[in-house]
This record gives sequence, structure tokens and C-alpha cells, in this order.
Amino acid sequence: MISLNNIMLMRGSQILLRHVSLVIHKGQRTGIIGRNGCGKTSLFRALSGDIALEEGEIEMPNGLRRSSMAQETPGSSRSALDFVLDAHLDFRQLEEAISQAEENGNNLVLAELFGKLEEIDGYDIKHRAERLLSGLGFAVDEFEKPVSNFSGGWRVRLNLAAALMCPSDLLMLDEPTNHLDLEATVWLEQWLQSYQGTILLISHDRTFLDSVINNVISFDNGGLDSYKGNYSSYEKQRAEKMALQQALYVKQQRRKSEIQDFVRRFSAKATKAKQAQSRLKELHRMEDIAPAHVDSPFRFQFPELDEPSSYLVQMDDLSIGFDKPLVDKIELSIRSESRFGLLGFNGSGKSTLLKILSGQMDPLGGDIIRSKKLKIGYFAQHQVDELDQQATPIQLIQKEEGYATEQQIRDYLGGFDFRGTRVSETIKNFSGGEKARLALAKVAWQKPNLLLLDEPTNHLDLEMCHALTVALQQYQGAMVVVSHDRHLLVNTVDEFYSIHKGVFAEFKGDLKDYEKWLSTQTFSEIEESAETAEAEPMQKLDKKEKRQQAANRREKLAPLSKMERRLEKEIEKIQAKLLKIESSLADESMYLEEKKNTLNALIQEQGSLKSQLVEQEDAWLEIQEEIASFE
Repeated sequence: MISLNNIMLMRGSQILLRHVSLVIHKGQRTGIIGRNGCGKTSLFRALSGDIALEEGEIEMPNGLRRSSMAQETPGSSRSALDFVLDAHLDFRQLEEAISQAEENGNNLVLAELFGKLEEIDGYDIKHRAERLLSGLGFAVDEFEKPVSNFSGGWRVRLNLAAALMCPSDLLMLDEPTNHLDLEATVWLEQWLQSYQGTILLISHDRTFLDSVINNVISFDNGGLDSYKGNYSSYEKQRAEKMALQQALYVKQQRRKSEIQDFVRRFSAKATKAKQAQSRLKELHRMEDIAPAHVDSPFRFQFPELDEPSSYLVQMDDLSIGFDKPLVDKIELSIRSESRFGLLGFNGSGKSTLLKILSGQMDPLGGDIIRSKKLKIGYFAQHQVDELDQQATPIQLIQKEEGYATEQQIRDYLGGFDFRGTRVSETIKNFSGGEKARLALAKVAWQKPNLLLLDEPTNHLDLEMCHALTVALQQYQGAMVVVSHDRHLLVNTVDEFYSIHKGVFAEFKGDLKDYEKWLSTQTFSEIEESAETAEAEPMQKLDKKEKRQQAANRREKLAPLSKMERRLEKEIEKIQAKLLKIESSLADESMYLEEKKNTLNALIQEQGSLKSQLVEQEDAWLEIQEEIASFE
């Protein structure tokens, strides 16, 4: 149990929390929510002991093991794999002690150390680290690359892997999905669901929160409010609480009316039953929780389009990539009503396709035909980094096309929560979240009829993510979106396209189907699977085709079944050898001085066999996954 006893927390002269008392129970999985700048990260730092409280105290159980993500990773010559392994301090200390004992020929100490190594599953640690790296999107050939070779976003992933590697009773993660793609986000979600300790999680991804947490702590007016349940449950509870405030009733009803209009419009044009069913379910849920967000400081719209154009972009036999194609034979038409989501593993070509559509890159081959009326609004992370740091928000908008008075610009920026003197401050002093909001404001001001959005919710808080979702629902133009935020995708996108192993194709299921498909895939070097990325439903086949398909399946399964039997025999042999060694080690006479060489040899052989056993069992599990993919 963790107790916050009448604490006061400040940042500079700003009071973040005043006279707050709270209890976090063992095993609780808590989402920490609140607007950017409210103090979520500062609370984490206080819990970690990195900053002091002004008043009160935080009580934690003796011996509580804590793990949290580092915010920065300096360049290092350590390999990615070693960097992650270094987070397991007990393992590294035992490794050093074993090396010292072997050098000194101290067999009794060595036997004790190998016992401790087994207690912490030390023989499997390297494989656990490799699985963490693979799950977070690192290719096998990147495991041995030095940390200094990775970009900032990939170093954040390394910090996350290290935090997960570190043995802990309390795991604190601050925006862990910010630099993850959808595929790695789903993997992390599944990993956290099986974590046995207490979790404190800061995230702007509501679907991720819903899947992981069972409790919410919300920053509210210098205090902390606790709610039981996941994020969706919190929204409903807050909506009920706020519905009692008569002053907000009109705003609540207006937002409900807007969602009902959108539901009617969507229902009228929905053509894909599976996605339509998923979308309508989410929209009706948004209607129920709309009152929870009526006091949000964010409310903006994409301007109405001057002259809609039915046809915008046509791609024919398009090939994209750098030195060699990542994807080829892309065929896609983008019309004014198109709302596409792009799915695919990191590095598959999603962001590259958006860059080519925006005109920032040239394709390797094929044709792109653009309408003369096409006007693109492109948002990507590098757009945020390229904002003029010396400009003010007002100056940033004034540089764009179209005349507007300063008051009109002020009113517009107010919807992005830039008010008063903030609109006249230089951008260099803004936080990452504020810069992201400004970049979105700039894109929306341009009146695009095609939006290209590459991870638009990174660095935004939950309220701004909600406001962006609402704005995109009301947007009149076309969209192509890459995002790990499933709530945003489900509520704004009509169709999905996937890029998998160089193939661009329509994905005919919904995001739940995509998550199911992901669960059949590995994140490292993937053998050819019987399933395709499109996950198309099995079409009716005649008897001849069914016989041919069954024959093909048996032909592909035969080598897998043979490998399965071979691995099972190897595992049995290793287990028999280990049993024999353990029997020998149980003999007290083995520890006499004259048998020290035999003892040392047995211990060495035992360690080697345990490593071999882990490798063979991992290989067997991979074969099982491949066999299951044919069923």
C-alpha cells in the first residue's frame, strides 16, 4: 500500500497539489489523468524520490521495488540488448560474482550463485530481453547495434524496454505509447495485462487505458479525485457528476445533438457492415460520455471548405521507398468522402506513403494524379519540430494564406487553449504538447480538403485528443490517418488499408479483427504465414479447390510437424540430462575437496543445458504459432 499523507507539491511558484491524501493499494492498476502541465509527471518524480514535497509525506512498504521509464537516453556504445539487460541489476551483479568465483575457483560460492541465478530465472533473461525488444519493434539485427545509433524515438523505446526488464513491484510509465506504432502499442497492452505488480500509468490513449487500468486518479483543481473502473467508467461517473451542474446542461445537449447528426450521416453512407457496426457502437458511447468533456478548454473546428471536389488523388502502380521499394503496386483513389486509416508494422512504409502524397518525397515509380483543386494539410512529428521557434502563435497563423483580423486569430487560437498573453509568447518556450496543438492549428487554418495525419495525438493530453476526434468527425474533407490511437481511428475512419511485407491492400475487418491478426504474428523475422494482411473472409470454394487447398496445407504443415517432433525429442533429452545432474548435485560427497573439478564441470554443464532448454522451448513455441496460423 502506498499512502500520500496531506502532501503539497509545487513546480516553481505554481502549486500543483495542496493538502492531498490518497491511498494506492497493492496490485492496483491506476491511470493518472489530467491536462498537460497539471503535475502528472511531477507526481511521478515525487513518488520516485527525485523531487521533494513542500509538505506532507509519501509512505511506501519497505523493500518495494520501483521501476520507471527514464526520460532521456544519452548516446552509448552499449548494444541495445546490453542496455536492456543492464536494467536487471540483480542479474548483472550475479553475472559479475559468478565470473569472480570462477576466476578464484571457489566452487561452493559458485554453486550458491548458480542457485540464486536460477531463482531469478537468470538462464532465460537474455531471451526475455530479446522478446521485449522484438515486441517494441526492434529487428533482430538491431539487437547488437550501439544505443548511439538509434534516433530519439527509438531510444525512448529502449527506455521502455529497460523499465519492463527491471524487476519491480511498482511500475510507473509516463506516456509509454508516445513513440510506439499501433502494433507495438497492442503488444505493450498485452504485456501489461499480465504484469503482477502495481501499475501507475500516464497516457493519452484511452483505448490503451481501458485495457490496462482498473482505477483512475484525476488531477482536479489542485487535488486528486479517485474513481473505480477504467477510463470509460471514469467518463461516465464524471458525466453523471457534472450533469448535476445546471450551467453545463445546454452545452451537454448541444454536443449530444452534434453526435446524433454525425451518426445519422454515417449510417446513411456506411457500406462496410463490420466497420459500420464498430463505428456506430463507439459513436453511441461517445454520446453517453459527452457531458464529461463539456468543460474542456479545447473546442475547434476545421473551417468549411470553399468548393468541394469529388476527385482528389489517383495512385496507379505506385512504388515507394528509398534505395529500393518498400511497397509497390499501390492502387488507390482518394475522393472527397474518403476517410482512410493506414495499418502496418513500423518501417512498413506508412509514413513514407504520407510524405509522397504530401509532395515531400517522390515515388520510385508509378503515377500520382492530383486534382487541380487539391489542397493538402499535412501533420507529422517533424512538422512540430520545424515550427518557427522565434514566432508567436499569432504570427504563425498570420503567415498563412487568407486575411483575418488579430481578434479573429485570437478567437481561433482560443479553441486550442491559447488565450490571453499566451498568443504573444514565443514558441520556443512552449511544451511539446503545446507545440503539437499549434501545428494542428496551423494545419486546420489552411482549409485543406485532404488531411494527412501521421500520429497526430502524440504529446496531446486526453482532452485535446477528444477535441481532435470531435473536430475530425465534423471535418468535410478527405483523410488519410496513421495513428496508434484506436479510439481516434474507430471514431473518424471509414476504411482501413494495410501494408504488410511490401503489399498494400484493403483490410476488410475492423480494428478488433486487426488486433486478432496481430496476435498471430511475431515482431521479429516472420516466416511466411498462411494468413494475409488483408484478413479477407474465406470465400466459398468448390470441392476441387478445397481438396487442392487441403493438399497445400498438408504440404506446408509437413516440415513444421517434422520440426515439432524433432524439438520435442531434443527437449526430452536435455530434461533427462538435467535430471541426472541434479541427482548428482544432491549427493553431499560431491562437495568434498577432491571432487571440486567434477563439481565445477557439473555446474557448468547444468548452466549450458538450461540455456539450451530455453532455446529449444522458444523454438517449439514459435513452431506452435506457425502451425496454429494454418488452422
